[in-house]
Amino acid sequence: MSYKDGWAAINLEMPKRVPRTEYSAHEHWGLIKAVTGKEVNQFSSEKDQRTTGKEFCKAWNYDYFWNILIDGSELGETRTKMGHAEYAAEGLDYNNDISCPFKTPEDVLNFDPLEAYGKKDRSELVRRFEANYRKACEFTPDAVNVTGIYITCISGLIEMFGWDMMLTAMGLDPEKFGQVTNRYAQWIQQYFDALAETDAAVVNIHDDIVWTSGPFANPDWYRRYVFPHYKKYFAPLLDAGKKIIYTSDGTYTMFVDDIAATGVHGFVMEPTTDMAYIAEKYGKTHVLIGNADTRILLSGTKAEIRTEVERCMAIGKDCPGFFMAVGNHIPANTPVENALYYNEVYEELSKR
Repeated sequence: MSYKDGWAAINLEMPKRVPRTEYSAHEHWGLIKAVTGKEVNQFSSEKDQRTTGKEFCKAWNYDYFWNILIDGSELGETRTKMGHAEYAAEGLDYNNDISCPFKTPEDVLNFDPLEAYGKKDRSELVRRFEANYRKACEFTPDAVNVTGIYITCISGLIEMFGWDMMLTAMGLDPEKFGQVTNRYAQWIQQYFDALAETDAAVVNIHDDIVWTSGPFANPDWYRRYVFPHYKKYFAPLLDAGKKIIYTSDGTYTMFVDDIAATGVHGFVMEPTTDMAYIAEKYGKTHVLIGNADTRILLSGTKAEIRTEVERCMAIGKDCPGFFMAVGNHIPANTPVENALYYNEVYEELSKR
């Protein structure tokens, strides 16, 4: 009864087992073969990949499936191409196409997203969100499914300007760059308004607001130009009774309280964000998803993998909304035997 456990955790009704999710393990073809016995790889048809991925998620008993719709492609050609490092099997996702449509910091500081990207048809946005949600429900019918937005604020600025131009413009004139952020927030608000009208009871909101080392800008800048927009974004979602699950890569411990104050119902975190702090302060009131260290699965011993799962369970097991997950992925180069052992330990320790 995976959905039952996932839904119980989302609603802070502690299930008898710790539910779980993973983020891209269903595209780790060696792991899929080991779990399902099916010979599918990165060159197989999309249909075969989807069929075996679905079978894998069921075998690993996903209780929640992380999913979004609105990503950088929403910005069309007026965005920076930053390339992509090798992640997928055989490096199929490697991309060295790098270019930026903004030639000077002044181009960034004068940019108006509403003028560039225009107003969207509300009913069409709702239709797209619904289709994405239904597709997720078909893929993992036994899990709690969601749809959502990736380019919430900072992630949208990164997609538009790229890191170099964004940080240069921000450094030259933080206040004027804040006004650019305000204009972007006004444009993206229409997506949150549409998301509020969908049937999805739970929604994913993603924003990579920090690096692994923490904030890349003055924390006061975030509190002036980012988190007030979160409150505006989330207002229609909260009015519609949605559960909001928030995700950021990196180390966002410094901003946990700020994010909680915007009304979110849960936190997805990588291992560098302090889950112990979140559990101590919000463990009885919020969903927690994470935060096993993927690096330990990549190169650790069985003893180290067990210790890492035990660490997460020691923090999260007393929290009614805790989901076990590897942060942030189980990539294709993770040894299959390590991933299998991680799952074995999870299953052993998941019973409350």
